[in-house]
Amino acid sequence: MAYSAGLQGRPGFLHGGAISGLLENTAWLTVLDALPEGTQLKPITVTVDFMRGAVADTETYAEGEIVRLGRRIANVIVTAWQDDRTKPIATANLKMMIERPASATS
Repeated sequence: MAYSAGLQGRPGFLHGGAISGLLENTAWLTVLDALPEGTQLKPITVTVDFMRGAVADTETYAEGEIVRLGRRIANVIVTAWQDDRTKPIATANLKMMIERPASATS
């Protein structure tokens, strides 16, 4: 996620909502990429843990990992970082309900 002035929270740092949005979107894309086209997702729980301040004027990256992909529920962990991948700025744990297309469930 590239920085823009609209993403600033307290002076010099990204807003927590922008980071949360990045984490959630990354989770959705990670799960949808693993499922058939036409699959719908509904969030059950989203838990975000902020670990350090995300500085402004720096690219922010996120990567999702599917912990479990069941028939009806997906569990995903997403990590966001800036300059150093070993120093995350935030993590998220999401549980999503999966609604597969009718052709994929028969």
